[in-house]
Amino acid sequence: MRNFKYLVLFMAFVITGCSDLDEVPVGELSPEGFFKSPEDVQTVINGAIGNMATEAYWGRKLSLAIMLRSDMTTIGDQGTPARRREANNFSAGADNGLVTSLWPRAYQVIAGTNEAIAAAATLDAPSAQIDPIRAQAHFFRAYTYYHLVRLFGDIPYLDTPVDDIDAAKEISKTPEAEIYAHIITDLQEAKKYLPDNQPTRALPSKATAAGFLASVYLTLGDYQNAYTEAKYVIDNEGKFNLGLVDNFQDLFDSSKQASLNEPLLNLDFNGFSDGDTGRDYTPALTGIRGNERGNIGGGWSVAVPSLSIYESWDGRDYRKAVSLDTTGIFNGNEEPFTKFPDFDSRNIPSAYIAKYTRFIGATGTGNGRASSLNYALMRYAEVLLIAAEALNEINPGTIEADGYVNRVRSRARNGNPEGFPKDVTSGMSQSDFRDMVLEERKWELAFEFKRWYDIKRRQLGTEVFGPSGLEPQPNFDPARDYLLPLPGDELERNTNLQPNNPGY
Repeated sequence: MRNFKYLVLFMAFVITGCSDLDEVPVGELSPEGFFKSPEDVQTVINGAIGNMATEAYWGRKLSLAIMLRSDMTTIGDQGTPARRREANNFSAGADNGLVTSLWPRAYQVIAGTNEAIAAAATLDAPSAQIDPIRAQAHFFRAYTYYHLVRLFGDIPYLDTPVDDIDAAKEISKTPEAEIYAHIITDLQEAKKYLPDNQPTRALPSKATAAGFLASVYLTLGDYQNAYTEAKYVIDNEGKFNLGLVDNFQDLFDSSKQASLNEPLLNLDFNGFSDGDTGRDYTPALTGIRGNERGNIGGGWSVAVPSLSIYESWDGRDYRKAVSLDTTGIFNGNEEPFTKFPDFDSRNIPSAYIAKYTRFIGATGTGNGRASSLNYALMRYAEVLLIAAEALNEINPGTIEADGYVNRVRSRARNGNPEGFPKDVTSGMSQSDFRDMVLEERKWELAFEFKRWYDIKRRQLGTEVFGPSGLEPQPNFDPARDYLLPLPGDELERNTNLQPNNPGY
């Protein structure tokens, strides 16, 4: 069958890390008749999702890069590999290992979605059966390109299976604006054909596509469409079985995540790994060195909030207690974060991220690697905040926009007797509301891999990395650092991708 040799390479990564999805072993599929049914197309899509649940992509390389590039974390252990320190302090070059690893894995995800879309077109199956499955492929292709275009700008755009490897090595970059147009088209196709609900939140629904459309439009500054898409999700929250979880802590408790109705899409790890596949390193990367809590062997003190994060986050906000660990257990005793370096010099005296170390469930390897956590790639709370931000830009001063923020803040109070954070009240200027909702996103979505993209889309780098920012970074250059460098090895293989992004 066409492209089967490339498909076999792709399917070699078929998932063991996404527990809610069923796969067919590669050995049971023959090249003479690989795509016989919609279920076979679903298998390829599951494989694409599996490429996301790997160390080289969401397990460490992509997730760590966008976490460190924000102003919410810094490097604790200065002995950690240089590629991580470079990503944090804006000195990464074209040979940085985070960049060179996540790029090919992203294109493997895209290759799988392209195969699935092409295969769906060849099947003689009722549209009611094949269209919702094909729509998943459109969604995941859009999702993957959405990360790539925000990180790298102009990049190669592939939307068909690769027949000729030599020709693929000569492809040129596609302008950023065209890539966004393709992303929007894919998400619109997904929204049209995806079902209202899926049997697992590891698969996208109609609301997922609309939520990401809202995010894309927000990124592009198309506030009317961002509001329209977010409002569509909000107006149909009952139909889509969406809502805010009562207890913010439950969002990061692996034993409860499967039953929650807040995530629009989960990337699901199940406490098992097979080589690179299923490897979730975030608990290890964010954990406290030498910490005995949780019996996972402590962490690596890599991505750590600076002390300024702890000090600027009001303690009456319940999200702070959920998001940060202020104590650790050493030699059987509970110790405050000011003493963390006493027990391992690679620790820093600051509160650590707790979202990915507190209730991670079974783990496949030490230090919490290969955890049982689900990662919400979008939550309903974010949709509410997108709607509020976008509405403020097109019609400032509305009670409606206030209400969306207040729904999020109500949970953050968690019964706080002082009623903090207080409800937003009418009368805020457009500028003040804009600043407020960005701050609300910072705390609500803290350490959930969103902050860097907010900094970029609002061009906040000079402010947040300046001397008065939470994480001063003198290396930050707004003419260079809103984009990562294209991987040097890719530029060597294909000179049509040159030159590199400005400043690299």
